[in-house]
Amino acid sequence: MAMANNKTQCFTCNKEKITFPCEGCSKRFCLLHLTEHQQILNEELHHIINDYDQFKQRIDEQKQNPQNHSLLKQINQWERDSIEKIQQKAQNRRENLIQFSQAFIDDIEKRFKDLSELVKQIHGEDEFNEINLNYLKNQLIEIKEELNNSSNISIQQDSQSFINEISIIISKKPKFKKWKQNAITVAGGNGRGQELNQLNNPIGIFIDTKKNIFIADFENDRIFKWKCNAKEGQIIAGGNGKGNRMNQLNSPADMIVDQQNYSIIIADCANRRVIQWWNQNQHILIHNIDCHSLAMDKNGFLYVSDRVKNEVRRWKMEENSRGIVVAGGNEKGNQLNQLDCPTFIFIDEDQSVYVSDRENHRVMKWSKGAKEGRVVAGGNGQGKDLNQLFYPQGVIVDHFRQIYVADWGNDRVMRWSEGKDEGEIIVGGNGEGNQSNQLEHPCGLSFDDEGNLYVADTWNHRIEKFEIIL
Repeated sequence: MAMANNKTQCFTCNKEKITFPCEGCSKRFCLLHLTEHQQILNEELHHIINDYDQFKQRIDEQKQNPQNHSLLKQINQWERDSIEKIQQKAQNRRENLIQFSQAFIDDIEKRFKDLSELVKQIHGEDEFNEINLNYLKNQLIEIKEELNNSSNISIQQDSQSFINEISIIISKKPKFKKWKQNAITVAGGNGRGQELNQLNNPIGIFIDTKKNIFIADFENDRIFKWKCNAKEGQIIAGGNGKGNRMNQLNSPADMIVDQQNYSIIIADCANRRVIQWWNQNQHILIHNIDCHSLAMDKNGFLYVSDRVKNEVRRWKMEENSRGIVVAGGNEKGNQLNQLDCPTFIFIDEDQSVYVSDRENHRVMKWSKGAKEGRVVAGGNGQGKDLNQLFYPQGVIVDHFRQIYVADWGNDRVMRWSEGKDEGEIIVGGNGEGNQSNQLEHPCGLSFDDEGNLYVADTWNHRIEKFEIIL
C-alpha cells in the first residue's frame, strides 16, 4: 500500500515539503521558512511600535502647549488694535479656541491610547498576522491625517458693527462620534413605582464626574441620587409626599447640581417655584413661575423656561428681581420671536440660549441680546422625517455646535449640525418599546466625561446609558 503524499510546495523555496499555512497571507511555508516569515512580521511590528511612540510624543507636545496655536496671534493683534471695551470678548475667544483645540487633541489621544493598548496586547500574546498589522497601520495613518489636518479653525470678523466682532470658526468638524445601539439600564428599570430601586417618569438628569446620576423623579416628587453601579438610589430632596411645604416637592422636572457646595436648584413645576436645597435646608429663589427647565451660565446667571408665558428669563442669583427675558416673551406663537411651550434649555459659552420649542416641534437658538431666534433643528412641522421633530425635550450642544435633541414623540435621540437641513438618529428610533435598543418618550439628556450618553427613558421609568464607540 503506497504512503500518502501530504507534501505541498513551500512559497519561499518552491520545494515539495511538509508545509504550514499562514492565516494572514494564506500562503504555505515549510518549517524553516515559516520561522523566517514570522521574523519578518516581528520586525514590521517593531517598526509600527516605533511609529506609535513617535506619534505619542507629538500628541504630548501639543497637549502640553495648547497656548502655541498660531491663531492666538491674530486674536492678540486684534485686541491691541481695538479699544478697551472689547478686551473681555478677546479673552472669551481665547478660551473658545483653546477649548476647541484641546477637545480635538483629547479625542485623538484617547483613540491613540486605545490603539496602543491593542498593539501591546498583540505583541504580548505573540499571535498576529498581516491582517492585524494592516489594521494597525491603517488606524495610525488615519489619526495621523486627522492630526495633520487639525488646522480647521479660522477667524471671522464682522465688519458691519462699529467695533469689529471676532469669532472662532470651525470649518471642519472632528469625526462624528457614535454610540452602541443597545443601552445599559443604570437606574430604575424595575417597573413604575416609588421604591428605592424604582422611578416614576424621570425627566431631567445630570451626571457628575464620578458617574453618579442625579434624577428629577417627576411623579415621585423627589430628587434621586443613584451612585454608579448601585442597585438603588437615595433621596436627596423631596420624598416627603406631594405638597408645597418647604420640605416637599410637587412634580419636579429639572435641577442644577452644584457639586462643590452640595447645593441643588430645582424646577418645582406644580408648586410654580424654583427652590434651592442645601444640606437639607430650603430656600425659594423664584416665586409664581411656571418653570420647566433650568440652566446656568459660566457667570453664575440662572436661566428658567416658563411654559405658560412662553419665554426664557435670566436671573441674578443674589437679586430678588423679575429677571430679564432672553428668549420668547412675545406671547404664544410660531414666529421667530415667539415660543410655544418651551421645555429644556441649554446655554453655551457665548450665553446663546438653545430652547426646545415643544409645541412648534423645533429647537431655537437665541444669541445674546437678540430680538428673535433662529431654527437650528426641526421647524418643519410635527413628523418623523429627518428634518422633523415631534415634541422635542432635552437639548445639549457640544463644543463643535452639534445639537443633541431628545425627540420625545419619535422615541429617539437626534443630532443636528447647526445650519444643516436634516438631523441624524444616534440612538433609539426603533419604535416605542422597552428593549435595550428602544426608548419610550425620552426627555433628559446628559453626557459623562468619557462621552457616554445617558437618556431619561421617561415612560419606561429608567435611565439608559449608551456607551460611546471610537
